[in-house]
Amino acid sequence: MRFAPGDKVVYPLHGVGCVERLEKREVLGNEQMYYIIRIASDDMTVMIPVERSDELGLRGIVGKKDVDLALDILVKKCNAGMDDDWKARFNMNKDKIRTGSIFEVSEVVRNLFQRSKDKELSSSEKKLYESAYQLLVDEISLRLESERSVVEDMIAEKLEEGQKRAARRKKKTT
Repeated sequence: MRFAPGDKVVYPLHGVGCVERLEKREVLGNEQMYYIIRIASDDMTVMIPVERSDELGLRGIVGKKDVDLALDILVKKCNAGMDDDWKARFNMNKDKIRTGSIFEVSEVVRNLFQRSKDKELSSSEKKLYESAYQLLVDEISLRLESERSVVEDMIAEKLEEGQKRAARRKKKTT
């Protein structure tokens, strides 16, 4: 077993939570071990088969150094090749979130934030942005043992700094 009760974990597209227990369950006639995880943001409980946990992207929360690197991504230049087709962009960003990487999630937050300053996001992209933002805030809050509002302020500062840099770059090229 990779995780034990009490371990803090990230389950991509669902959120950050805590392993409450391991439980043997029979599903469709097949007995398996499951992680029972309480997702913090909406007080939801999920069951994840232990055997498929890697495949589903379940991972432990990142260390402090990775938090700093993830926050630094928010300030950097938006990725080239952000497709103008919102459906392609949506799928690309959803795939990034699905990887479970805090760095990929930071890129999605940054890219969609910067794009929203130039053009309005589709309703699906807005939801995806909110989901990625929530995931980032929850994981960083848990790692730093900080209030959500403090982490939200940190992220907002980084995003605004990145937006100012983007505006300066744009001004230089015109």
